[in-house]
Amino acid sequence: MNDSINIALLQIMPAESIPQNMEKGIRCCREAKAQGADIALFPEMWSSGYTIPHDFVKLDALAVAADGEFVMRFAALAKELKMAIGITFLEKSSVGFKNSICLFDRHGHPVYKYSKVHICDFGEPNDESVLCTGDSFPVAALDTAKGDVMVGSMICYDREFPESARILMLKGAELLLVPNACPMEINRLSLLRGRAYEDMLAIATCNYPAPHPDCNGRSTLFDGVAFLPGRGGVRDTCVLEAGEAEGIFLARLDITMLREYRKQEAQNLRNRRPELYGILAER
Repeated sequence: MNDSINIALLQIMPAESIPQNMEKGIRCCREAKAQGADIALFPEMWSSGYTIPHDFVKLDALAVAADGEFVMRFAALAKELKMAIGITFLEKSSVGFKNSICLFDRHGHPVYKYSKVHICDFGEPNDESVLCTGDSFPVAALDTAKGDVMVGSMICYDREFPESARILMLKGAELLLVPNACPMEINRLSLLRGRAYEDMLAIATCNYPAPHPDCNGRSTLFDGVAFLPGRGGVRDTCVLEAGEAEGIFLARLDITMLREYRKQEAQNLRNRRPELYGILAER
């Protein structure tokens, strides 16, 4: 494994339709590859621009299948560009509608599909109460040109539940890809920093830019390395924090440094007391 992988955070404004979002997404992926990206990540529910009608006829018209034209176009693009792509979409499935991400490797092969487990059911207009929840946290090896990386995902609100990142870490994740669509202010940014620190993993988050409704950019990469092996003091785990404007932001993750850190800090796993945590799984 080489020292680092480059993650392109596609902090971009959606267009007016699914075909237009597909075309803009393709253009941005090509630009990310030209910048040297190994992985390109979209903001939450890119296919619809995080539009969630509560009219089921409109919802059905706006949703796309995981094996449909929109998603599979990005599988083909990943193979063409030899770059992994995390494409997000309003999914139409046999059980209903979901908020999903499909990750394709540089060969265009599916790595996993993840659907948001903790949906935003707040009793508000246009919230996610019309969607079905996901039921698992997959982790898989992503084949990059620089070696395999163990990857999983959270989607937006999932980050506010520490169990999400902890389960992914316990399954072996080194990097979490997090599509987002909300204001990234000090508290939410602190959550991401905390999840990366406590689980010793990297978290790459891609948000919509301002002036997308209720969004403000500030896409980030936290690498989770709080101490450098063999050196005193602490370090800032924030590798990149974008501004509010639209753009493609390339974040460099030193995966070798992260792995060495995880070996050094292995006591964080050894000292866990899971026999005392049973209440966490109770309602």
